[in-house]
Amino acid sequence: MKRRTVYMDNAATTPLHPSVLEAMLPYLRQNYANPSGIYTIAQEARKAVDEARAAVSQILGCKPSEIIFTSGGTESDNAALKGAAFALKEKGNHIITSAIEHHAVLNPCRFLEKFGFEVTYLPVDQFGLVNIDDLEKAITDRTVLISIMLANNEIGTIEPVAEFTRLAKDKAEQENIAFHTDAVQGAGALDLDVDKLGVDMLSLSAHKFQGPKGAGILYLREGTRFMPQQTGGAHESNRRAGTENVAGIVGTAVALGLASGNRESSSRHCQSLRDRLIEGILSRIDDTYLNGHPTLRLPNNVNISFQNVEGEAIVLNLDLLGVAASSGSACASGSEDPSHVLLAIGVSPERAHGSLRFSVGPANTDEDVDYVLSVLPGIVERLRAMSPLATVNERNKGANV
Repeated sequence: MKRRTVYMDNAATTPLHPSVLEAMLPYLRQNYANPSGIYTIAQEARKAVDEARAAVSQILGCKPSEIIFTSGGTESDNAALKGAAFALKEKGNHIITSAIEHHAVLNPCRFLEKFGFEVTYLPVDQFGLVNIDDLEKAITDRTVLISIMLANNEIGTIEPVAEFTRLAKDKAEQENIAFHTDAVQGAGALDLDVDKLGVDMLSLSAHKFQGPKGAGILYLREGTRFMPQQTGGAHESNRRAGTENVAGIVGTAVALGLASGNRESSSRHCQSLRDRLIEGILSRIDDTYLNGHPTLRLPNNVNISFQNVEGEAIVLNLDLLGVAASSGSACASGSEDPSHVLLAIGVSPERAHGSLRFSVGPANTDEDVDYVLSVLPGIVERLRAMSPLATVNERNKGANV
């Protein structure tokens, strides 16, 4: 009998949309030319890149010249932070970010500290929200860069980035403080209009919205000072050297167009599944806790902590029954440390180790949710029965009666 497969790890990666693959294939097969060439098929490849850039800019509400194609979200984050920080160092050396950023932001910040930059890591509340008063207090006359994510990849909390950018512009003297947002989890769920958000830089990764892996976008507002981090040829208007990944760029533009066009219907669908899954888990399994904001969260995100059980053990047992979920960020897989995001919102290390993230997608169904809810309680019950910690806690409860 064929094993049932329920994929609920869309925050880690999404399946390639058939229309995206179809758009990419000509540039993987017959039109494989380098778009820097001057002959006909090379210029056809150049035209495809230009058209993709125009399509992306229309969705983000910016100029085509403000779009830089990259290899993904990590490169876009690194390029934004390092590129702006080094370009603005003569004006100041202070950077502000939040404690729950993706490691693609936190690690570049730590890297920059080695070069004389000072970084303020803003705390968050129990839901993962940055307090605007904390941001205001942190801004100094040496602040040159702020990076706060649009939505968290682990707990799904959506930050009020537009409010933060208005504050930053009001506080900035002479030139605006460069404001970057990691919007990798936002495509297909949130409005990415850069003027509405007020950001100077924005990062996206194609494989998070049914595009290809190894392809990404960095929006760089015209006039924002920037030092290229990848040098060589004059590609991407001298801002990111390297032969363009034509097929990946074409696929990225098509995928972003589909995600943007289907945003409202997809969000409604995912939110319905999300809410059913949250309610079902919390009502059927004792000692479970929702992580992240109850309403200001991505429509597809479910992050639950299970007392007295390891999250990875649940993931492995779910996998045996055909369910794909995650015990945290895919980029931190293999780490024995508890999630820095969960610790930042006040979750204990023990409970953080028992966290699980489900992230539904457009292809998921009510039947998928029903299946997960039918198998998950039994898995948790079995694992708790085998947990030494659970046994100790039960004894303590008995002693207190």
